[in-house]
Amino acid sequence: MEFKSYLEVNLSNIENNIKQIKRKVGSNATVAPVIKANAYGIGACELKSILEKLDIKIVIVATIEEAIKLRKKGYKQEIITLNELLPYEVEKIVKYNIVPGVSDINVVYKLNEISKKQNIISSIHIEVDTGMGRVGKSYEEILDFAIEISKLKNIKIEGIYTHFSSVDENMEYTQMQIEKFNKSVELLEQNGFKFKYIHASASSGILNIKNAKYNMVRPGIIVYGYMPSENLKNDIELKPSTKLISHIVFLKEVEKGTAIGYSRKYIAPDKRKIATIPLGYADGIRRNLSNNGNVIINGKCAPIVGNICMDNFMVDVTGIDAKVGDKVYIWDNENITIEDIAKRCNTINYEILCGISERVKRVYK
Repeated sequence: MEFKSYLEVNLSNIENNIKQIKRKVGSNATVAPVIKANAYGIGACELKSILEKLDIKIVIVATIEEAIKLRKKGYKQEIITLNELLPYEVEKIVKYNIVPGVSDINVVYKLNEISKKQNIISSIHIEVDTGMGRVGKSYEEILDFAIEISKLKNIKIEGIYTHFSSVDENMEYTQMQIEKFNKSVELLEQNGFKFKYIHASASSGILNIKNAKYNMVRPGIIVYGYMPSENLKNDIELKPSTKLISHIVFLKEVEKGTAIGYSRKYIAPDKRKIATIPLGYADGIRRNLSNNGNVIINGKCAPIVGNICMDNFMVDVTGIDAKVGDKVYIWDNENITIEDIAKRCNTINYEILCGISERVKRVYK
């Protein structure tokens, strides 16, 4: 079934990318794909069969709501949530068998209390803040934090982790983070703590740091076939997994001086042929692309003209053999990439991909 606009998702390419990541990190490291934000907008529930096929044992999300949705859709893997929790969320952690990342002892107290009532042991991962400045305990705090947790009979510290902030820009700072993390792990191990999982590297770390794979990695954007930064060398064969496609819904010829769109930001310099595309900023087409972007129609580049509307935008198809119903590629990974669009919008490819709204259908192939 055709839709006016849809995000085409190539599941085979995602499978390829995970296989490539596994080869890159080796058999000693567990690959835990990051499928937060609905798998970066691609559709986390639709990845279930691929992840099972590839024997993925752990997946990572940001929020408890994301984890619960996966459980309700049949995910059996261990699900780790990395966003900091509030105490009122802890009951759901127990109910849905989720493993939280924690930095707040009050959350751990609450988790222990509920776990005790249920007569279960709940696993957690503790975070070390080595320089991200977001959440986590410092090196100076981590031992006392772990000791306090060890007093709780219904809590098991399963893992320890950190998050790099600048792998693609500052290796000196990254090495400092690695050293702080190593010192923290060593300190805890010297005091009798043992960890099933030690993890630090997300996509950038996997590609760029040889000494920070530990025994688990958290690939995000590279799962979907996109590089986390242009500054990183791509030494694995990633395949982009999405194309954003729409159709021409209206065509008109306009005379010189005709205004197109809100605020009259485009005035036709002469007679032009204008096509209307049924996507807008409510669908994730950034307004930065107003008079500042292109699409591909019948293999040719057509410039966006006028301001992006909430539900539509217009393109100049003068000189293109175009008709109503023709496909329009917002990105096709060949003539236009997500990275091209991100540059024009002064942002990153993550934001472009995650920004495609639920109004846009996902079509899987």
